[in-house]
Amino acid sequence: MLVRDYMTRTVLTLNERSMLMDAAMIIRRTGKRHIPVLNDEGRLAGIVTDRDVARMAPSMLSHITPEEYNAVYESTPITMAMTAGPVTVTPETSMRDAVGLLYARKIGALPVVEGEALVGILTVTDALGLLDSLLSGTTESSSVSGAAPAEGPESVTP
Repeated sequence: MLVRDYMTRTVLTLNERSMLMDAAMIIRRTGKRHIPVLNDEGRLAGIVTDRDVARMAPSMLSHITPEEYNAVYESTPITMAMTAGPVTVTPETSMRDAVGLLYARKIGALPVVEGEALVGILTVTDALGLLDSLLSGTTESSSVSGAAPAEGPESVTP
């Protein structure tokens, strides 16, 4: 069982020059909780999560206007919220090792890289799909991940 059999292949990404508002909008629009951040050369620079975005939100106790609240998101670079140099795996990493990393590091996703290119993401949800198939007695990867064919990352430009 390898990561390539269970990873999500279609990945929304942001450029490291994006603002926090871009991440917030993707998370709100798609429900995705992990967004890899790429540099100008298309290499993985970091990852931003829904928790990172929420952590950067101004306190509602500060009595700011909605415009001021949005201004914080619009003026905050994604690099202030993202985790730079995230833990990664390759498509050939065993699922046992990948799940071990998710568990030991208490993280929700692992960007999957091949060479210097982002080719997918393995999330806790993907790993739970594998667990479900193991517990039910089926381990066919195509029925577990529900992932689209390999297309590579989809960059979102603000």
